[in-house]
Formats: sequence, C-alpha cells, structure tokens
Amino acid sequence: MAITYSIGDMLTKLRNASRVGHGSVDLKMSNMNKSILNILKEEGYIKDFNFLEKKGIAFIRVLLKYDNKRNPVINKIDAISTPGRKIYSSYRNMPRIKNGYGILIISSSQGVITGKEAKDKKIGGELICSVW
Repeated sequence: MAITYSIGDMLTKLRNASRVGHGSVDLKMSNMNKSILNILKEEGYIKDFNFLEKKGIAFIRVLLKYDNKRNPVINKIDAISTPGRKIYSSYRNMPRIKNGYGILIISSSQGVITGKEAKDKKIGGELICSVW
C-alpha cells in the first residue's frame, strides 16, 4: 500500500515509537516532514534528526527524547488537518494546546511555524498538528 499522507504517517510513527520506548525511528524524507521535525527539535520534543539513504531512498532518522524516568517527552501528537479535511485558522482564532503547555504547528505563507509565532506575526494558516 502506498503512503499518500506522509505527515500522518510521520506522526503515527513518532507516536508509536515513543510509546514503545525506541531510541530512534526512520521516516520518509519530505520537506514538510523536515520542517515539522525542525520545530519539534527547537521546542525540545526530540533530541535530533539526521538524513540517511537506504537503497537510493532518502530517510530521516529521528532520535527520540525521554525524561530521566524513561517516559516519552511527546505525550500526545495528533494531526489536525487531513488530506480530505483541511483546517485553517486566522491568528485571532488560533487554538491553544493544553492551555499553552503544548504547541500547535501550522503551515503558513511564511513556512511551517508554531501557533505562537503565527500569533506574534499576525498570520494564519493550515493547522497541521498539535503536540504536548
């Protein structure tokens, strides 16, 4: 079966790998995935990510982050927009995730940014996912 929604696949792989306790997970390479992972790294939800190639196919290896009790830092990661249902929001109506403890990742005219950055820059966009 072909993967048609790489963002949803990435979020599911991150969620499952962190719940099981894996140290890393390999994801298919895409610019959107790279942008989302960059935000997750900046916000402290993952340790790092690097690029590798297997049989001519580009992958991203994500190093997952855990606390000192081996609990995953990513408690919940959910897709908001899907290929069949795109959700958009203006900066005025940007939802808060876990009363400000989580982050919202959006795709805007200025690239993939967090919900807080979108409010500060006063731009809206497509709501991609929420993380806490």
